Amino acid sequence: MRIEAYSQFIKSAIATFCLLFVPSLQSSFHAQENNLVVIKPTDTPADIVRKAAHVVPSARQFNWQRQELTAFLHFGVNTYTDKEWGDGTESATIFNPTALDADQWIRELKAAGFKCAILTCKHHDGFCLWPSAYTEHSVKHSPWKNGMGDVVREVSEACQKYGMAFGVYLSPWDRNSKLYGTEAYNDYFVNQLTELLTQYGKVSEVWFDGACGEGANGKKQEYDFVRWYELIRKLQPEAVIAVMGPDVRWVGTETGRGRATEWSVVPKDNLDQEAIAQNSQKEVLTQPVGDMMGQDLGSRKIIEKAKTLIWYPAEIDVSIRPGWFYHESQDHQVKTPKELMDIYFTSVGMNGVLLLNLPPNKEGKLAEADIKSLRGFRQLYDATFTDNLLSNAKITCNVSEGRPRNIIDNNYDTSVLPNMKTGEAVFLFKLKQPVTFNVLSVQEDIRKGQRVEAFTLEVKDEHGKWQKATEGTTIGHKRLLKFPLQTAKEVRLTIQQVRAVPAIAEIGLYHLKE
Repeated sequence: MRIEAYSQFIKSAIATFCLLFVPSLQSSFHAQENNLVVIKPTDTPADIVRKAAHVVPSARQFNWQRQELTAFLHFGVNTYTDKEWGDGTESATIFNPTALDADQWIRELKAAGFKCAILTCKHHDGFCLWPSAYTEHSVKHSPWKNGMGDVVREVSEACQKYGMAFGVYLSPWDRNSKLYGTEAYNDYFVNQLTELLTQYGKVSEVWFDGACGEGANGKKQEYDFVRWYELIRKLQPEAVIAVMGPDVRWVGTETGRGRATEWSVVPKDNLDQEAIAQNSQKEVLTQPVGDMMGQDLGSRKIIEKAKTLIWYPAEIDVSIRPGWFYHESQDHQVKTPKELMDIYFTSVGMNGVLLLNLPPNKEGKLAEADIKSLRGFRQLYDATFTDNLLSNAKITCNVSEGRPRNIIDNNYDTSVLPNMKTGEAVFLFKLKQPVTFNVLSVQEDIRKGQRVEAFTLEVKDEHGKWQKATEGTTIGHKRLLKFPLQTAKEVRLTIQQVRAVPAIAEIGLYHLKE
């Protein structure tokens, strides 16, 4: 996966492929199913804002968002050619991890707090990490385990062992298959996708990119996305489809950085509204609209022009190294624990999910430099977020639903709805002793919508005057803000602008030591 693939996606695929919406299965979290709403020509701007406030994630989208940390495992023939993109002519004999240890991959990821691992089962070179019945270009013709090995199985079993979710990446672009560029290739792709979705247990995420270049015959392929989506919904109904899919969108960069104002509710296209409304709880095929890479995807100005609004959250990807596949020359260029923490703030802390790539080396192990950084990140995370400095505070807030202490009980499933008859919601925290902090964490229960548009954190100084420490716009599932060190006994969070009364799940203050 490279940014060039997404350039193609943005320029052409976003205007041509379809998104598939089907009713979501109810989870234990009882996520609602109304993740799409139609805007009527008679709707006023106020009506549209109200409708946007009541769009919520499907069950699968909600469960995906709660994971926060997802890992990408780029591994294949590129690992052995020292390239990023293969051309499909590589011999299967070069794939020979001498000490492949999927258990190590998943064990280290689990310890670092990751909840899901996505494997590059097939990259653009067409080489399959499982013994596919539909191609000879796979591990079955490699010397690894005398052609009897199956990387996909070893990773899926390791995920099951450590309680990690398992995801698959299957490149639509195949530079090896002679079928690529013909109608028969869509059948070939569906057959391989079926193998991955039926032979390796539960799949939590299916990941497609937009790469669409020439194949071995010099032709390009017209992808049948809708057919693929239908297959996934049938075989793995709880799996999210990203980022060329209806459940999760690409944030627009590969830097690990999201938007300072990140809305999960964004416009769809101008379709026949009656047809959409009629099929809102059935299978609905709709065209995506516009450029999902812009800085403003969901403001009032943007949604007022919409014909349909959907819940379409952002996945924010980055590699721990400059490249996506392992290169020994990059061992000294691994991101530091501090850099990974910064990325956590700009991804998960900006209402997204982080997709961090960690490429196994030629031996089939995560490199020591990567492991060291990953462990360092976890230590820094634990040192920062283990204790909410507000946990023993006396809370004053006017609520219409819930208990004030719900917002500091470290339980996302308990929340409060503030009374906002005055147009604002004020949460006042009084502590017995002054605390020192430089991080604010705020979470909405997105099962009730994403609603906050502006908020401010203030501290009371030694003279009894309120001073602004930081401010933000959107919250969503999680918003993290860093600011200069503050020491105070009294702090207050004021929510100043909303689309509807928000459900505030958690508020926390923390000390990040840098």
